[in-house]
Amino acid sequence: MRVVRDGDVRLRSDVLATEEPMEIRLAVGDARHTAAVTMRTPGADFELAAGFLHGEGIVAGREDILKISYCVDPEVDAEQRYNIVNVELRPGREYDLRSLERHFYTTSACGVCGKASLEQLELRGCPVIPPGPEVSAEVIYSLPEKLREAQALFDSTGGLHAAALFDASGELVALREDVGRHNATDKLIGWALLEGRIPLSEHIVMVSGRSSFEIMQKCLAAGAPLVCAVSAPSSLAVDVAREFGMTLVGFLRGNRFNVYAGFERVAV
Repeated sequence: MRVVRDGDVRLRSDVLATEEPMEIRLAVGDARHTAAVTMRTPGADFELAAGFLHGEGIVAGREDILKISYCVDPEVDAEQRYNIVNVELRPGREYDLRSLERHFYTTSACGVCGKASLEQLELRGCPVIPPGPEVSAEVIYSLPEKLREAQALFDSTGGLHAAALFDASGELVALREDVGRHNATDKLIGWALLEGRIPLSEHIVMVSGRSSFEIMQKCLAAGAPLVCAVSAPSSLAVDVAREFGMTLVGFLRGNRFNVYAGFERVAV
């Protein structure tokens, strides 16, 4: 690439964030469905698939998932097999696959386009988050720097979002990166699901971008009571937080932040 600075032009190499499509294929008995095709940064693909299915209300816990694997179909080009993830669900229970009746495409920028509303979350039976925990303002102040310090891939590319899980004392539990903030959140929650850590009732989710409806939907499904973001929330994200008893923090930078809902969890 060429760098232009103060009128001077010079050549240099650069490290870019990888973005490739990933298809999530769902197997329920003899039935097969394409759940989604998403643009993502390769890595933690099984967690991404598990987190996506949990956020969509397809699976409730890791016991619903029998097996996650890459495609082994010999008719698929070898290079593309790692861009197809198969998820086999446990038989013997009913899965609500209505959201998969149409194939949908997700981008790294916007997640699943045109989805859902507060009414959909209520119909899915998402419960109101119970009270607690109480988190000090000092702990909240400390989260962005801890997230940034743990972003190994961001250091080399400068182009990845992150979602991190902290406990109520501000200790980092897990972090995942992706070119898309929704994918980073799915990877993080998928990790928690596969580790048997859901619900995330005593934890904080921190995202590196803005908080959207979809991020709040995913965190609500995982039982996370506090969601923090370095940038602004959307109006629908605030609606979700208020409707379901979540604490939503935005513009978390330095020693200031805004609390849009659930101020009772913040100790000042």
